Amino acid sequence: MITPSSPQSRNCPPGLMLFSLIYGGMVTLGGVLGAKQVSIGPLAVEAGIFPFLTLVATSSGIAELYGKDIANRLARFGLVPLVMAIALTFFVLQLPTDPGMYEPAKAAFPVILGQSGRMMAAGICAYAVSLTLNIWIFSRLRAATGRFAGLRGFIAAALSQIVDTMIFITISFYGVREIFGILVGQALAKVVLSAVVVPIVIWIVVKLGRFLDGSAENASNRAQAR
Repeated sequence: MITPSSPQSRNCPPGLMLFSLIYGGMVTLGGVLGAKQVSIGPLAVEAGIFPFLTLVATSSGIAELYGKDIANRLARFGLVPLVMAIALTFFVLQLPTDPGMYEPAKAAFPVILGQSGRMMAAGICAYAVSLTLNIWIFSRLRAATGRFAGLRGFIAAALSQIVDTMIFITISFYGVREIFGILVGQALAKVVLSAVVVPIVIWIVVKLGRFLDGSAENASNRAQAR
């Protein structure tokens, strides 16, 4: 495992570099896809849950490969593209629209990307708390068992997503509409999706990370042997 204080951490492992790029992309994509509500059987959930669960699972995989401190650092850095995406979206929405723009797109753009200030603040708060909680739970379970990364990831994701839902829905809609039904429905949907998505993504992240880092280490050893 690579820790912030180890000599190897001065060079970013290829796996961590790739996952950092994916991480930043998922952070910004979640806000865009969240504009659509999807139906999965009897469950209804906003589509932003898919990139966000990818984030959650990736953070668990990073904690498994590189340690809790690296995963927490990446989660904090993830706030940067999130805040920048929100700020740039708000800026673009204030700019005048080209009269020649396709009419349906002209009307749809502010509806899809325009969110209230409360929802933007809710997204930032929910992200910061739930990602930190997910990494903490996953790492505590790892210290206790050291095995079953997929199961540990599901437990951490399910609990953190319940907290995420409580924070986001409460900040966004409290005092505006009745929130209990939304809280229960969204939390249930996220727990079910966590059981399906998270273990698979963690397995991919761990396998791919070990392959990329192992390949890079082997190439470095061969170069030094010459």
